[in-house]
Amino acid sequence: MSELSVMGVMKSIVPITRFNKGEANRIFEEVESGGTKIVMKNNRPTCVLMSPNQYESLMEMLSDYIMQEEADNRMARCNPEETISQDDMIRELGLTREDLDDVEVEIE
Repeated sequence: MSELSVMGVMKSIVPITRFNKGEANRIFEEVESGGTKIVMKNNRPTCVLMSPNQYESLMEMLSDYIMQEEADNRMARCNPEETISQDDMIRELGLTREDLDDVEVEIE
């Protein structure tokens, strides 16, 4: 939703009767051009309509948040005395830095 004001919320409300009157295409165009719509049935929110791009963006944001929380929790439980450096790990595995040069790693 672009506006978090009373007017912004009011503009985003769509009564379910508009769908019953065959205005679905117009409503979908409004979502595409103006953002999120809240569909009301019996004066209660029934669903939220948003563009696929906005939905994907929200899901990515949620995923990033969950991963950050997990990372924070792991760091809070981490005991530095139980960790080893990257160089020590490479030596322990019998590798060299050159062995790792050809390894491709994708980080999102």
